Amino acid sequence: MQIIRVKTPRGLELKGAMWGDNSMDSVVIMMSGIMSNVFQNDLLTATGDLLEREGIAYIVGHAMDAFSCIGYSDFSTGKQVYTGVVFDDFSLSYEDVASYVRYAKSLGFKKIILAGHSLGSNRIIHYLGTNKENLVDNFIVSAPIDLEHWIKVMPNVEDAINLAKNLMSNGKGEEILPFLFGGFSPMSANAVLSFINADNLKNCPVISGKGELESLAHIAIQGSFIIGEKDSLTDNDPKGFMDRINAHTKSKDSNTILVIPEASHIFYNKHKEYAEAVLECVRRFGA
Repeated sequence: MQIIRVKTPRGLELKGAMWGDNSMDSVVIMMSGIMSNVFQNDLLTATGDLLEREGIAYIVGHAMDAFSCIGYSDFSTGKQVYTGVVFDDFSLSYEDVASYVRYAKSLGFKKIILAGHSLGSNRIIHYLGTNKENLVDNFIVSAPIDLEHWIKVMPNVEDAINLAKNLMSNGKGEEILPFLFGGFSPMSANAVLSFINADNLKNCPVISGKGELESLAHIAIQGSFIIGEKDSLTDNDPKGFMDRINAHTKSKDSNTILVIPEASHIFYNKHKEYAEAVLECVRRFGA
């Protein structure tokens, strides 16, 4: 594994990770979920290790929300800035995904497979549903989120929203909440409201009915879906959740859905099985 640096159009340099190199024909770009990165999520590294052994390059795309708060180079100002999910702007999701795809394209890979896990899946759905460059050959969506449903079932969310609104009204949008948003992530008031209002990521509304389906409807390339049998964010119906999402894509009849037995939303203790499922998808795409 090597650390890679990917510059976004806004000038911010994102730090991702790469297995293999451009001597390989195919690459899988995995956009990680919120607060998920190669330093603390073995799911990502297990997949990279397996794909590299099988002759397939692998890039983990860290968007800003992959870390709580770290230093980034901002080439638009020539300075270092401190940001991350604590001070994230979720409206920029498209830009981050596009930057990793263009980076892979610049390396000369013949086949680009765009993947995502959790909120990373919502990111790639947004990208695939709006991008006109046609740089991606196939997709792998794993454990996506119906954002409005997530808001209802995760702890502390309503309290976080109310406190964030109060802080914003008092000119304290940069203040970090005294408790973890959703029980797992530090966020400033601004970031909380940016996340709650991220209409660009509300693209799997098959449980809540609140969001947009146009992004899914515009996805024409062949892909695969991976879900854990015990994913708690699917309203107790993981396979049905994925079936309903796939039904809105143009390629629904050629797409595949893989359910990993006994696996949760984060595939805890099922990293090997997840990696093997990703490899199976890649092989089905002819890579």
